[in-house]
Amino acid sequence: MRILIAVVLLSSASSLFAQHTNFNTQRNWSLNKKEILFGLGATQFTGDLGGRNQIGKDYSLADIDLPSTGFGGMIGYRYRFHPFFATSTILNVGLLRGDDALTNEVIRNSRNLNFRSLNIELQQRIEFIVYANEKFGARYRLPGHKGFKDQNMQLYLYSGVGVTYFNPKGRYNGGWTALRPLKTEGQGMEGGAEAYLPVTATIPFGLGFRMGIGRMWRVGFEATYVKTFSDYIDDVGGTYYDPSALGSAEAAYLSNPAISNTNWFAPGEVRGQKQKDAYYYLNIVVARNITYKDYAKQRKSYNWSKGRYKF
Repeated sequence: MRILIAVVLLSSASSLFAQHTNFNTQRNWSLNKKEILFGLGATQFTGDLGGRNQIGKDYSLADIDLPSTGFGGMIGYRYRFHPFFATSTILNVGLLRGDDALTNEVIRNSRNLNFRSLNIELQQRIEFIVYANEKFGARYRLPGHKGFKDQNMQLYLYSGVGVTYFNPKGRYNGGWTALRPLKTEGQGMEGGAEAYLPVTATIPFGLGFRMGIGRMWRVGFEATYVKTFSDYIDDVGGTYYDPSALGSAEAAYLSNPAISNTNWFAPGEVRGQKQKDAYYYLNIVVARNITYKDYAKQRKSYNWSKGRYKF
């Protein structure tokens, strides 16, 4: 009988403490449904221009050119509709850059093309929370028992769809000139390339990690690879056009500013590869919980006896 009573008491004690330890992502995720996101970070472009001191590798981190790193920022809204899933609307604004002068690979360095572009992208993405550890600290401070601290940590993957605006510019006479109006590859002209639009669809893929700093704020990072469906974010994607037919000295120079081995870059020769362009974001992201005006007050209305939040 004594043994039975001891077992019952131990089971009751285990249930009491289990209410705390089980108060994780399955139970309190609804307290963090809505968040505003802010981020700052770096950008990298992988396309036809610049790259490492080697022959280019398509869609490879091995071709990242650190001196051409740009900067950017983001703002967004996140809605968590399930313990393991959320959706975010993100606006990214960043500077993308590439410059053949920054590589020692002889062909690209001799080609001497360069660009920079303000990139404005709107994304709608779905997030899968791979790991979450979200717990409130202990409700009761029992003598002789050390109180638990709040836990707030997430690791997540994401993808989605987006659209981006770009406006490539080339360096000319100490300034920057918009390249698309110059038709540097004879866009729309006889024997030239097809005209391209300054917008393209995108597909982002990424990884994020964040942790709580208090019950209303989180901070972390996101690393995002963005696939595009344009080969002209850097204004390079086809063959050289006859510069004398482009109509201006500015267009002629920016279409072919080669500095050596110029016979490699004659009209009709390859100016850029056919693979679509891509770019990367690496952002530090801060999130503010806006689910409730008074988080502490809402926490008090949590039904502790049943381990369930009441709306």
